[in-house]
Amino acid sequence: MPKCVSIAIAGGGDRGSEYSQYALMHPDRARVVALAEPQEYNCTLLARQHNIPPANVFTDWRQLAEKPRLADAVIIATQDAMHAEPALALAKKGYAILLEKPMAPNAQDCRRIAGAVAANDNLFAVCHVMRYTDYTRRLKALLEEGLIGEIVSLQHLEPVGWWHQAHSFVRGNWRNEKQSSPMLLAKSCHDLDWIRHIMGVPCRSVQSFGSLYLFRKDRKPAGAGSRCTVDCSIEEGCCYSARKIYLGRLARGHTGWPVSTVAPEPTMEKLQEALRTGPYGRCVWECDNDVVDNQTVNMLFEGGRTAVFTMTAFNNPRGGRRTAIFGTRGEIFGYDDKIRHFDFLTQTEQVIDACPAEQAGRAGHGGGDYRLMEAFVAAVATGQRGHILSGPTESLETHLMVFAAEKSRHENRVVDLAEMT
Repeated sequence: MPKCVSIAIAGGGDRGSEYSQYALMHPDRARVVALAEPQEYNCTLLARQHNIPPANVFTDWRQLAEKPRLADAVIIATQDAMHAEPALALAKKGYAILLEKPMAPNAQDCRRIAGAVAANDNLFAVCHVMRYTDYTRRLKALLEEGLIGEIVSLQHLEPVGWWHQAHSFVRGNWRNEKQSSPMLLAKSCHDLDWIRHIMGVPCRSVQSFGSLYLFRKDRKPAGAGSRCTVDCSIEEGCCYSARKIYLGRLARGHTGWPVSTVAPEPTMEKLQEALRTGPYGRCVWECDNDVVDNQTVNMLFEGGRTAVFTMTAFNNPRGGRRTAIFGTRGEIFGYDDKIRHFDFLTQTEQVIDACPAEQAGRAGHGGGDYRLMEAFVAAVATGQRGHILSGPTESLETHLMVFAAEKSRHENRVVDLAEMT
């Protein structure tokens, strides 16, 4: 019987907390034994949930790194710009590492991380959770079986959604490139990694266009105030109103993300105060955001295959990502855990349900968060690295695709991936 894997967490915010839930669901497979988290509320909550000894609770990842290795594995879920240093330090300690995406906000640090885990022979995975969903695994298997022949081209849509853009990328932690990373890296490195996984061959060159179209001070409507809760005369008719996004959700009984990000353990009074004084109550046209709200990436893959990716804020995110794959013998449209297949020879269509009933209730990126932890824990417990679908080499490759796309967007030219190596 595989051993129970001990886990340390460096960064106990939304993502670190989400991944840690696996240990509560399966205490025979995994247990959290150490934590480094600077925010008192998150630190206290996770320490209590997992009954972590006080001696193993830290406010900084450096304190964790100074100790002898306290666990078999570590989950690094600090802010994007704070990934490289803990990854390098904890790799030297011999931890198996699960690193939240993106690896780092620049190519140099991504290479340093990949080099460090190779030098120390760490078991290593990046949290590209889209690879691990039941939907993706079923789709990948069908493609490898030749259901549509050879893949020729692919179209993929990331519908961020109007309120999610406002929450995370205008008012929130990922609004500003210098404080976090470019939008394509923060939100959509998932998607470029997923496209590479589905295509099954390396990307050779990219071209990208994108802009911050709406959420700029010069687009601010007449009568809009500095805050949604104080002095705004257009708030009632504004779809980006913080009142609607947060207070409306709480009134309907929703206390989780994104409401809990604004006010942990929210009440109406706590949430109103947070919107009155904190960043999430700001007018979307009065923030210090600079990341794009729409972007496309054209990709040329080995052998002449092509793909196009679109990320946009201006949509209804319900239903999730949508993909069309065109092959030499048929086509596939994937959406909302369904795979619709049309066969050229028989001219027949079938719809395949790609989400098992027992998985449907596990949220977290379509069940990807759970399946990722399941795979990572199994790899650590057995030493079989084949459970990992996104190791250091291919993860570095797909991050370089993102950096090449950003280079293309800024320089308005096609960028060969060879330039990035």
